[in-house]
Amino acid sequence: MWLKRHRRYSVTSNRRRRNKLSVTLCNLGVGATFGESILHDLPRDSTVVTKTTCELLRVEQQDFRLIFEKNKELMNDIITNCRLKNGFGQSMQTTSTVQTNVQQQPSPTKKQLSPDHPNPAAPITEIPSPAMSRMGWALRTLLVSDNTSCLKDRKVGGKFIRKCAPGTELVEWLLNLSPIVHTRTQAAGMWQALLEEGVLCHVAKEQPFKDKCFLYRFKSDEDGTAGGAPTSDDVNHANEHIREALPALLHRGPDATLRMILRKPSHERTQEELELVYEELLHIAALSHLSTSIKRELASIIVFEAHAHAGTVLFNQGDEGRSWYILLKGSVDVVIHGKGTVATLKEGDDFGKLALINDAPRAATIVLKENNCHLLRVDKEHFNRILRDVEANTLRLQEHGKDVLILERVAKQRGYSAFKYTVMSGTPQKMLEHLLETRLGGQAGPNDPFLDDFLLTHIVFMPTPLLIDELAANYHADADIDLRQASEEDQEYFLTSKRRVVQFIQRWVLAVRHAVFDDPLAVEFIEELATDVEAEPALQEEASIIHHVLTQLSRYQEDRQMNATQKWKLPPNGQPICLFSGNTHSKTVIRPDDDIIFRVYCADHTYCTLRFPMATTAEVIKACAADKLQIARLPEDLLLVEVKSSGERVVFKDNDVSVPTALSLNGRIFVSPKDHLDALTPLPEQEVPTEAPDVDFEALSTKDVAYHMTLFDWDLFWAVHEYELLYHTFGRHHFNKITSNLDVFIRRFNEIQYWVVTEIVSTTNLTKRMSLVKKFIKLAAFCKEYQNLNAFFAIVMGLSNTAVSRLSMTWDKLPSKFRKLFTEYEALIDPSRNHRAYRMSVGKLQPPVIPFMPLLLKDMTFAHEGNKTSLDGLVNFEKMHMMAQTMRAVRFCRSRHLVLDPPSPKNENEIRNYIRCFRTIDNQRVLNSMSQKVEPRRS
Repeated sequence: MWLKRHRRYSVTSNRRRRNKLSVTLCNLGVGATFGESILHDLPRDSTVVTKTTCELLRVEQQDFRLIFEKNKELMNDIITNCRLKNGFGQSMQTTSTVQTNVQQQPSPTKKQLSPDHPNPAAPITEIPSPAMSRMGWALRTLLVSDNTSCLKDRKVGGKFIRKCAPGTELVEWLLNLSPIVHTRTQAAGMWQALLEEGVLCHVAKEQPFKDKCFLYRFKSDEDGTAGGAPTSDDVNHANEHIREALPALLHRGPDATLRMILRKPSHERTQEELELVYEELLHIAALSHLSTSIKRELASIIVFEAHAHAGTVLFNQGDEGRSWYILLKGSVDVVIHGKGTVATLKEGDDFGKLALINDAPRAATIVLKENNCHLLRVDKEHFNRILRDVEANTLRLQEHGKDVLILERVAKQRGYSAFKYTVMSGTPQKMLEHLLETRLGGQAGPNDPFLDDFLLTHIVFMPTPLLIDELAANYHADADIDLRQASEEDQEYFLTSKRRVVQFIQRWVLAVRHAVFDDPLAVEFIEELATDVEAEPALQEEASIIHHVLTQLSRYQEDRQMNATQKWKLPPNGQPICLFSGNTHSKTVIRPDDDIIFRVYCADHTYCTLRFPMATTAEVIKACAADKLQIARLPEDLLLVEVKSSGERVVFKDNDVSVPTALSLNGRIFVSPKDHLDALTPLPEQEVPTEAPDVDFEALSTKDVAYHMTLFDWDLFWAVHEYELLYHTFGRHHFNKITSNLDVFIRRFNEIQYWVVTEIVSTTNLTKRMSLVKKFIKLAAFCKEYQNLNAFFAIVMGLSNTAVSRLSMTWDKLPSKFRKLFTEYEALIDPSRNHRAYRMSVGKLQPPVIPFMPLLLKDMTFAHEGNKTSLDGLVNFEKMHMMAQTMRAVRFCRSRHLVLDPPSPKNENEIRNYIRCFRTIDNQRVLNSMSQKVEPRRS
């Protein structure tokens, strides 16, 4: 009820069973609300007595629940604001205390947060960390020293609250404080990080930090330890600390926001919050085997749990199993009676999973090994309900008593799919049949993923020859039927089948481009299909489609003839692969039939020079090299090996292809008898920098270097086909396909990274070395501006290499502006939480983008190793969808052409030649030794 008019109500607590004692808890004025317990079917915990004539607004329970369910967050805000404005929130705190004393039982009036959902307004640590305490002190100092700031003494509900401010104004102030805070969401996350550490608190201890008109204050003001007004020295120190430490707080914001969401009860999580949790769950290895629908359901019920002290027992051996846990931070010991500690689980590990499936007691005791352990918890009843719901929404199609296609009903999600069912698994033939029947002929929406997923990943489960056979069978379904005797319905069915096959070919070519035209079987089928379609009068529209495909094919074949068989070389002194001759300034794709010239060494470092097509197997290369080097052994007794500059040896499989491009940065190919493998040692030139143009990097314009690096890297990225990610993940030998373009692009990342390290540790003069570090930080900034994130990561990782990071004298001499910038960049490449900072940043970019390729490959490997390709004889299409998502990310990054404003033409040719081949050492031991020489370890 809302009190509309006239004086006031008195709220009293009764002890009716023992005696007639009644205690007045508070008085409510106009605008106050009461009776919210009807939402939760709780009994009235107090008696409300009118003190004067009153008028009220009343909402019946059924209507209130309906409104609340539709507007949960808004209604919570209204109720809480009304409590704060009238002192009712504070009074309810008092109510609980008085009733505990009088009734000896907790009050149900204030919503009780069960252990299942810890209070999101409460800190997750008992004592704030020194870093967060210092940050809270600095922020409060600046707020208090600013007479116009929002931190003021206020009267709330008849109580005087010192130094508090609304959340909206705190967010606004933080946005104005530093340019590194770009959005209100970022600022709110930073304040939440302080709140969960106990540095900041809601005045009524009811709310996490929200960008709303709730009041917050620093803990030091609440407990009276803040001290007097800050001095000018305090303000200067606070400003200096903010400049240094604010990026770290910015980095903590998203995690704090996520923890806040995970501490909310399910019904209080908004759709946007559920989507944020779901995105996080996608990158947790322990959940990788679960379907998308289960992960989406888990997003609403999974709970965050924090434990402050090492030695805390989470559960005991023999206890009833009720929950499944995933470690986010810290470690736990697994203890078994009579055996002691049998294992230690760390971040990313999970335990207690069997409790969700059967009713067996706990098989071990779990003891926290560290302070401040963070976990995710899934309770058994929720998980079992989810599994029941998923099974109820599953449709199984069977043939001859066996499942051939498993579909799952999906809730319609904005921009996702117009279909009621999504494919979970199936036989390749049945999935293709389902696709042709439901996703072609104008039925597929622009955002439906099934067709695109199939086209991008079919080579894993349905090789092109099998796909061509099935398409031909669908197109010629009427081959054995006399159409003159067929009904109109049958004739229309056969025509529809033909149309769908033609549309499939169109979408196939659009999705994977030249990969279709590179396959002779696919080209032959398309040409035969074109002849058949043109002979069908009823397929005029399809004839136009197939004619357009033939035009694309003809244009592609003409381009191939102009660049028939290209010749590449792998230079002997560690330089990157390059064309033997010809144009080096245009996009050039390495093809399987291109020749490459390279050296193969034996144990005494003598070598032979070979020329083979890229697709040549390691078996052929080792046999030919052994013959030329006169190694008198049978082929089965020989190995083809890469020897890295560090001395590490990597053996190639006999069916490996694109061997020369698969080498590491300064690796060499050796052939050796199996029993002489230990005799292989690096060449002397592998210990020194690779050969490169003799150019003074410091004399070049940093922006010009970044510009030409981006153009060069873009050409390398453009040459990588999405299929190469699949070949790399599953093993190129399984497909007998090369990954040379991807190999070259990955090598480029390592080349840039070690170039940065090599240049810095090769500079003996301290001032010049500091200047070089500063130039590389500027180069990273320009690469980031050009959205060349692959080079940006490589440069920052090079600067973070131990051989560089230990140069304390160099870093101390670096201006604070550049130290601060580098700290921001380190936070952006931070690998924690599966590179969450980078993922959030890149998610806001528009193409063209050169992405951080090693992370995309990690995502592919994560999906591959965490999920079986086949489940009960059916293709696990959920896995194909996960992989297609990563492949789509590659396609999205280059969905627009790269157009950059060119810098001044000064030194253009010199810079272009310089950035194509950097001077590098990739032996970490050598780099560390050089680092020790330029800055010896201080005693």
